[in-house]
Amino acid sequence: MTITASMVKELRDRTGAGMMDCKTALGETGGDIEAAIDWLRKKGLSKAAKKADRVAAEGLIGVAVSGTSGAVVEVNSETDFVARNAQFQEMVTAIAGVAAGVNGDFAKLLAAPFPGKSNSVENHVKEMVATIGENMSVRRASALAVKAGAIASYVHNQVAPNLGKIGVLVALESDGKNTDELAALGRMIAMHVAATSPVALDLAGVPAEMVEREKAILADKNQGKKPEVLEKIFQSSLKTFAKDNCLLEQAFIHDGSKTVTQVVKEAEGKVGAPIKVTGFVRYTLGEGIEKKEEDFAAEVAKTVAESKKS
Repeated sequence: MTITASMVKELRDRTGAGMMDCKTALGETGGDIEAAIDWLRKKGLSKAAKKADRVAAEGLIGVAVSGTSGAVVEVNSETDFVARNAQFQEMVTAIAGVAAGVNGDFAKLLAAPFPGKSNSVENHVKEMVATIGENMSVRRASALAVKAGAIASYVHNQVAPNLGKIGVLVALESDGKNTDELAALGRMIAMHVAATSPVALDLAGVPAEMVEREKAILADKNQGKKPEVLEKIFQSSLKTFAKDNCLLEQAFIHDGSKTVTQVVKEAEGKVGAPIKVTGFVRYTLGEGIEKKEEDFAAEVAKTVAESKKS
């Protein structure tokens, strides 16, 4: 039987499930709407859809590193209680491993087979929603890799191996033979990134809009000054900005008398070759997610008002 767009829409409206899930359900049941509803319920997809509008800002950051490649993911849940669930933690660990295999490509991650399962990562998470009873989602993923060298990681507020509230990856490119020394340096830099949250490796990597914002603020503070004077002020300010916000220019948290660049240069002797920091990724759980603020007093007042009307 041909599955039409109107059939998919009707099933989606009745269940709240995703479009592709509805299409699959109809295909599995020969276009029978009622049977498709039961199919979705059995798979837990209808139930998952009903929870999808809840804010999931808790969860875990997971990292997975293997030699010269690694990935970091954020998987959200509604409560920290679920984040402490062993089943949820195992799921995040597995997803981080899959992310490393697809080089952090988010679309490929969701579509990839979940380890040991016949379904995709995306559908496995939906099934877990139905099993655990909370909204969950894979929010983002990133990966780093080098041809030679090491990918180092650090997880802050760790609740289980490679799982926590802040996850960092740092890529170090080097042909040095002392890989243990290189890995130790990478971990120290990853801890530094977790503590200082730099915006870029250096000034060249700072987003253009951020640079323009700094320039506008300085121009406003120095109104009336000649353009050439403003440019000198701006260049001086950029150097200060770099020391505060660019990883390679920041004072190293483990030794404030040296910059990260200086520490890396000094380590080259022990590693046995030049070292280049080629990138970093820092994820903080829930950053940028707007959490719904519950106004208990307003809720009580509304309840009282409604009771008076009845």
